[in-house]
Amino acid sequence: MSETIDNRLEAMGIRLPVAAAPAANYVPYVISGNLLYLSGQLPMEDGKIAVTGLVGSDVDLAAAQRAAELCAINILAQAKAALGDLGRIARVIKLNGFVASAPGFTEQHLVINGASNLIANVLGDAGKHARAAVGMAALPLNAAVEIDAILEIGQ
Repeated sequence: MSETIDNRLEAMGIRLPVAAAPAANYVPYVISGNLLYLSGQLPMEDGKIAVTGLVGSDVDLAAAQRAAELCAINILAQAKAALGDLGRIARVIKLNGFVASAPGFTEQHLVINGASNLIANVLGDAGKHARAAVGMAALPLNAAVEIDAILEIGQ
């Protein structure tokens, strides 16, 4: 399974970064039983926040979807750091997507599709998940998007 995942990532031109270290007083992940809880991931690229500002005023929909994709890539990087092998992911249970939104912006669901589509394309059926897409007044470090995840772990 991990070979297939690696092949999909390569075909999509995605190279997983080194998992980001926490920016405050928390751990990047917690394993409890057969569940992996991943802390919120920001749209980091090359060690910095790639997309900042409010979606709907500072950030357009396409850039916000790219931010969500970057969050998903960082979710996979954290999962690989936690598990050693992405093939151990039995199922993505839930993604919680947070979008820094300008007043009146109501397309958070379309923004988080950037992450949902990437996760489903990389993990196949195991990547189909429940989710939330929520508008926020602001996010840490002025990030446009933040996403956390709950994954089921197999052996």
